[in-house]
Amino acid sequence: MSDPTAAIAACTLCAGRFAATATAHRPRPVTWFRPGARILIAGQAPGARVHASGRPFTDPSGDRLRAWMGVDEGTFYDQSRVAILPMAFCFPGYDAKGADLPPPPLCARTWRGSVMRHIGPVPLILLVGGHAQKWHLGPGRVTDHVAAWRAHAPAIFPLPHPSWRTTAWVAKHPWFAEALLPALRATVAKVLQ
Repeated sequence: MSDPTAAIAACTLCAGRFAATATAHRPRPVTWFRPGARILIAGQAPGARVHASGRPFTDPSGDRLRAWMGVDEGTFYDQSRVAILPMAFCFPGYDAKGADLPPPPLCARTWRGSVMRHIGPVPLILLVGGHAQKWHLGPGRVTDHVAAWRAHAPAIFPLPHPSWRTTAWVAKHPWFAEALLPALRATVAKVLQ
C-alpha cells in the first residue's frame, strides 16, 4: 500500500467548512503514523494547539493520555511504536460560543481505510473519545463503551477523552483508575517490548 501522507497533507476537502467557523482557519492536516506501529491511538481531531504545532497531543490532554498509558514523550512520539489516527486530521474549529466542533465525518470516510491499510495490523488500539468509539465499536455512550473495556481488551481499550473536562468523570468512576488504567499500562508495556 502506498503512503497516503502526502495526499492527506495536501487535502483541502474541508476548506469551505473551516472558513465558515468562528476561527475561520485553513486546513492543516496533522499526520502521525508509519507502518509497523505497535499501538494505534484512534482519537477525535486536533485541537487549536495541535493545529498550531503540527504535532498530535501537544497539549495537556496529551500529558494526561501519556500518563494513562505509562509512557514518556519519546516513546509516545516514536512513529515506529505509536501511530495516531484521529477521526479527522484537521482542527475542526470552534462554534460561535467557543466550543469545539466535531470532527467532520468526511475526513474518516475519505482517508481512514487507506491509512489503516498502510499502517497494517496493530496489536493494540486505543479508542480515545466518543467519535472513535462509535466508528470502531458502534453507537453507544462513552461511559458504556469504557465500562465494557474487558470485553475488548487486550486488543482494544476504549478511553474517555483525556481533556480537563474528564476530571470529574474519572472521579465519578473510580474503576477507571483502579482497574482499567493498570491493565492498560501493563498491555502497553507488553506490546512495546
